[in-house]
Amino acid sequence: MSDTNFPIIPFLTFGGNADEAMNFYVSIFPDSKILELTRVGENMRGEEGSVLHGAFEIKGQRFLAMDIEKSYHPDFTWSMSLYVDCVDEVEFNSLFKSLSTDGKVLMGPEPVLALMSVAWVTDKFGVTWQLVLK
Repeated sequence: MSDTNFPIIPFLTFGGNADEAMNFYVSIFPDSKILELTRVGENMRGEEGSVLHGAFEIKGQRFLAMDIEKSYHPDFTWSMSLYVDCVDEVEFNSLFKSLSTDGKVLMGPEPVLALMSVAWVTDKFGVTWQLVLK
């Protein structure tokens, strides 16, 4: 798949809950939407109904997602995170609350150097986010 508008696209692999994760992300981020969703069908490898290919967009950034059999699914790690420049304190607080619910706060929220507030949060799906308010 080639997409000249987005030469590097984050690709998130989930252990059976890609649909839930994509819907969660587009529900909490402004200016976001699901672009594509293809499910595993009958007589295809993988659990029928799971996500074969999903695409969604947050703030103009395209993401891809899929489900993989749970026995093959590696855990996400905080060593790779998604960095979000928040437009204001309302957005920062809203995203922090949503992403930290049933997740894990790794740092913050707290001021760091010239930044008003920074937080590292691993969400309920295991994806780590860096929230920054300048």
